[in-house]
Amino acid sequence: MNIETALKEAMAIDGAIGVALVDYDSGMSLGALGGGQDLDLDVAAAGNTEVVRAKVRTLESLAIDDSIEDILITLQRQYHLIRILGRGHGRLFLYLALTRERANLALARHHLRRIEAELSI
Repeated sequence: MNIETALKEAMAIDGAIGVALVDYDSGMSLGALGGGQDLDLDVAAAGNTEVVRAKVRTLESLAIDDSIEDILITLQRQYHLIRILGRGHGRLFLYLALTRERANLALARHHLRRIEAELSI
């Protein structure tokens, strides 16, 4: 599946507000859908790049020999899910913002895993 299809499938997840595929070396978005006045996906991509980098540095500092699957940030009205893509995808992550009242977090994580598995870059 290409980037455009992957983003469309992520936006089909119940409660999705916006999604972006982000290169965490540069902080640049390779593609985004959704967002709007209440969610600037370019700003979110850059900010969440710092979150990913900080967590990677922390794992290295602690000498934890493991990899990050995803990072969840819970707000009062939203979930922000960062899915680190596995080997073969470079240093990328999928960022998905969801409204809490409509989202099922377990299903959203399941869908992002499936999208990652089918994504071809």
